[in-house]
Order: sequence, then structure tokens, then C-alpha cells
Amino acid sequence: MSVDGWHTLLVLGGIRSGKSEFAESLVADAPTVRYVATAPAGDPEDTEWATRLAAHRARRPGSWSTEETAADPGRLVEVIAAAGPNETLLVDDLGGWVTVLLDPAHQPADDTATIAELAAAVRSSAARVVLVSPEVGLSLVPTTPLGRAFTDALGATNRAVADACDAVALVVAGQTAWLKPATPAPAHAVPPAATSPEAVPSRAAAPHTAAPRAAASWATAPQPTSEQAARNQTATTGAAPARAVPADLGAGDVTLPEVLTPAAAPVPAPVTSDEPGTGDWAAPTMALPMIATGLVIQPGMELPMPDDYTGPQAVDRLATLDIPGAGLGVLEQVVGFAAATQGTSTPRPWDSVRVLLIQGDHEGGASAGATPGESARRARQARAGRGPLARLAAENRAGLQIVEAPASAAMEDGPALSADEVEAALRYGWRLAEQAADAGVQLLVLAACGAGAEAAAAAVLAATAGAEAPTVLGRVVTEQGEIDDTAWMVRCAAVRDALHRTRRSAREAKDVLAELGGGDIALATGVLLGATARKVPVLLDGPVGTAAAMVSRDLAGQARHWCLLPDHGGRPGVRLAADVLGLTPLVDLRLDLGEGATALAALPLLRSALTLAATLPVHPSLGGPDDEGDTDERTGDDGRTEDEPDFAEPEPAGPGPTTIGADEPVSPGRRAD
Repeated sequence: MSVDGWHTLLVLGGIRSGKSEFAESLVADAPTVRYVATAPAGDPEDTEWATRLAAHRARRPGSWSTEETAADPGRLVEVIAAAGPNETLLVDDLGGWVTVLLDPAHQPADDTATIAELAAAVRSSAARVVLVSPEVGLSLVPTTPLGRAFTDALGATNRAVADACDAVALVVAGQTAWLKPATPAPAHAVPPAATSPEAVPSRAAAPHTAAPRAAASWATAPQPTSEQAARNQTATTGAAPARAVPADLGAGDVTLPEVLTPAAAPVPAPVTSDEPGTGDWAAPTMALPMIATGLVIQPGMELPMPDDYTGPQAVDRLATLDIPGAGLGVLEQVVGFAAATQGTSTPRPWDSVRVLLIQGDHEGGASAGATPGESARRARQARAGRGPLARLAAENRAGLQIVEAPASAAMEDGPALSADEVEAALRYGWRLAEQAADAGVQLLVLAACGAGAEAAAAAVLAATAGAEAPTVLGRVVTEQGEIDDTAWMVRCAAVRDALHRTRRSAREAKDVLAELGGGDIALATGVLLGATARKVPVLLDGPVGTAAAMVSRDLAGQARHWCLLPDHGGRPGVRLAADVLGLTPLVDLRLDLGEGATALAALPLLRSALTLAATLPVHPSLGGPDDEGDTDERTGDDGRTEDEPDFAEPEPAGPGPTTIGADEPVSPGRRAD
């Protein structure tokens, strides 16, 4: 099992190393946590020890329940074995457990057998378990028999539990190193078959460390490299405008576009200005330099696949939950998808979401019927915090990054892009996905706005799926809401002529992007490949995203398994691509608010399904809690039952909305991506 899909975890560390704080941060976002305290009370006159225990208690949230096992070392085994799949246990620590185990009051006893029972309980536990233990094996051999007995027993315990756990972390001086499974090579963003050791000596030599804090998802173990840590320190508060893809990414440093974090407007006002820079945005989360990564993107790359087992397990688990009706229906697919991509049978809702809006126009007949400059206006509108995409991003607490793709030439007259521009766009898109993963983003939403993008996507579909242009090209709707059949015929003719021009050309992925796809689809393809390499799922929504998925399958067949399609939007090309890719749309909203908006509109529904799947208890008939029969047994330290939600008091309202621009009120609150 991979580090980011652990189910049971052992956290080792020395005295005052930060191991307990790190373990607590890993489960901070879990709906319910049972803290298993193993340490005995100690001497009443030992005030220093009492102070340590009090500090541990003070750090625990009020929603956590606590169970003491100091009276009987066998009680810890019972607690772990009896915990259900919807529970999270934090055991702190095994040193206290060994102290109780060696207590003369519990002797004579077979300590080896008790340690083996603990390891067996951890290995077979249905709950998510984090165990903390001191690492004393690096010190000198104690000079007393009792000291030697303690270090020997604790060493045997750590070895047995480490063998039983999915993952093991060692915290030293506040820094975390992952011992099990072994941290992958730094080129994890680049498949081995596509990486030249000579091209990336700095990446191959970078040591792996991790900060002693959990990633955005409590079930994800962080694995930043030292190079990534250095990049994180380049964060700036300046807001740089979106930049086009450079012709040569290795020629020098290139700043990626800013990540905008909008605040939702509680009372939208009429929009009277589309000038950029008037939105209430937080500073960009980071402005990273583009460096020569040595990426070699080529067909047949071996990228990660979602977990084959946790997805079906999560869906099967839904049948055991205490649900009054028939269940989640088609939304079971969301639970299975999230479980497979997160590597756990109890997936969590996506907390950190980023929207990538790719803006790039196509010349020639592909853009027939489009208003000149409309896509640039939409991009400025989104950057200013207005328009459907920005509003929906704000409501979903999602970051928004506007990326300018290179303009594409008329595909009916010649290649839309040069081969070098395709390579640059693919690398740039990959780097955007890497930046999102480094920032802790758990879900990407692919959006696009560009004149002629739908016709270019139709050409890609025709070339890769053998479709006819009229069957995959949607009707052209003017700004006045009228159907423009003349423009539609011009677009069909452009696709037809482009396919005729390239009828003897190779149909390799990069050739299709150069001849037909253009800058926006090439950049989106790079995003999908980079997201796959970093195990970040992607919501597709529209022709550009699905066309990129069609191309990416020829570069890395694993990419489509990290994609989810909430809705086909009534677009024939998206429907065809979904059939070919094996993606089943979840809803049929028929929204037409621009590519990416439908996915954001459906995101709250998807999150709700994951919340229910993660927090609902097992039905009483299957061994779950009985609300009438065992209320007292499930009451925590704060007087609430474990199933009772932890509702927080609403925060007091601020001083009022801050007016920006002409008539645009926006809440003063800001949230980082």
C-alpha cells in the first residue's frame, strides 16, 4: 500500500521530537476520533509528569473521545480489534503500554504473546489507526536490568507493530521521514521510462523529507522533496498576470500564473465593468519559477493507477450504512472514484479544490460565429471575480487559476501549432498540475474559454475516434441566444478540410495536437498527465477537457482513470468521448454556462455524497451502534455521543461587504487555496 493510502500508521520518534503533534495533525480532519491513552497516572507528587499529561489533554479537540487503557495492557488489543470501519483511533503511546505491560502487578505474563496479539489486532483492524511510540533503540544500552527489559520489550513492540502497519514515519527534531513504504525516487512526477538520468541530475539527487504536519487531507501523508520545499519558499504576494506558454521551458525561469482565491459575494450586484484587477482576491498562493525539469513526455508512459481494491470496498461498504432509503444511487460512483483515487475505503470530501481556466483562441473557420475578443473578456471577468465560473468557484471555496494558452493557427490551412509549441504546452500543463499538488490541492477542475475550442475538440475526436464532424460538433449559439447554422456549417467545413489535409499524417498524440488540437487542448493534456503522475483527480466538463483525455490515453492510458465527468452538458462530442473513455456522466443538468461551470455546480452534490459515506454509522442490524440501547457507552468526554455532529457556533458577521469596482460588493473574508 502506498504512503498516501495508509490505513494503519506507526509514528516513531524520540523525546520531544514532535511525534505526538504530527500524529494528531494526521487525524485532525477525521469526523470522530477516539484517543486511546496508555500512560499510567504516575506518582501524584511528580508535577512534571502531570504537566506533560495535561499538555496532551489540552491539545485534543473537544469532539474527541478518550479511553484509558492503563489498568490492563490487554485492553488496548480489545479496543483496536473492536473498532469499526467508520472509526479513527489515535493510540499515544506504546511506551506507556509497555510500561504497564512490565508492571509487576501484571506479571507473570507472556509478554511476547501479548505483543503478538497487539500486532495481529493492528493488522486486522477495520478502523483507521495511528499509533505513536518512542524510538529508544538509538540510545546506549541501559545499565539497569529494568531499563534493559523496557528497551527490549519496546523494541520488540515497535518491530511487530511496524510490520503490521501499512506505513511507518520517523519524526526527528520536528522533521518527518517516511520509512514504510520506502519514499519513491524524486522523479515520481516523471515516469521512469520517460526520464533520462542525465537530464535530471538535480532531481535524482534530491533527498526526501517531509514537514511534521499532515497534508490537506488527513488520510494523505506528505512527501515533499527538498526541491519542492525550496520552491515553496519562493511564494510572493505580487499578482502577476497570466502568461502564455513559453516556446522553450528550459531557457530560463518562468512564473506560473497566480492562483486567485475569491470570496463569495452574498448579495450579487449588477455587473457594470469588466476591467481586470477590480476583484476582491487574496494574494496568489505561490509564484513558482519554471525550471528545466527534464520532462520527456512520450507515448507509453507508466503513470500511477487508482487503487483497484478500495473503490469496490467503499461501494460495498455503503450497503452496510444506516441509511433509511435505497442509498446514494448513481452517486455511489463518486464514492468509488474518490476511494480509489484516495486509496482508502472511507474517502473524505475534497477540501482543497483548484479550477484551471485555460484561455486560448483558434483562428480560421473553427471560430466562426464567435465574437472577437470574447474569450479574453471572459478571462478578465473571471480574474476580476465576476461571471458564473468565478462565482461558483467562490461558493465552492475553490482557487481559480487563469492560464493563457498560445493561439492556434487555422487548422484547415496548416498545423495549429509547431512541434516545439506542443512540447512546451505539454510541459507547462504538467507543471501547473505539479504546482497544484505541491500546494496540497486534492481536486482539479478543468475549465476552458476560447474561440474555436469546440471545433478543435471535434477535430481531435474525429481523428482519434473516427467520428464525423457534424455528429460531434454542437450548434452555434449567438450572444442573443439565436442558432447560427451558417457559422456551424463553416466550423464543420473547417474540421472537414483539416481532416482531409492530414489524412496521410500520423495519428500519434503529439501529431494530433500539432495538426488539429492547438494550444488549449495541448496544455489541458499536460495538466491531465501531470495530475495523474501526482495522483490528483480531475473533474472534466466540456469539449476541451474530454478531447485532452482522448489524447492523453495514447500517452498514458492511466490518465482517464483519474478523471470524473459530472455531466455531458448535452454536447454530442462530450457524449462520444465519454463513451470511448468509459466515463459515465453522473447528472444531466443541461447547463450551458461555460466549460467548467457545470462541474462546479455539481461539486456540492458530490461532496455531500462523500460526507455521508464517511460519517454515517453502520446499521444496528449489522453491528452498528443502537441509538436507544448503548447511548451511555458511546458518550465522550464532552458529554456528546460519538454519532452526534459537532456543530460550531456561527462566527459573528464582519463589518459588512467591501465594495470594489463599480457596483460589485464582495465579502471581505478571504480563504487560501
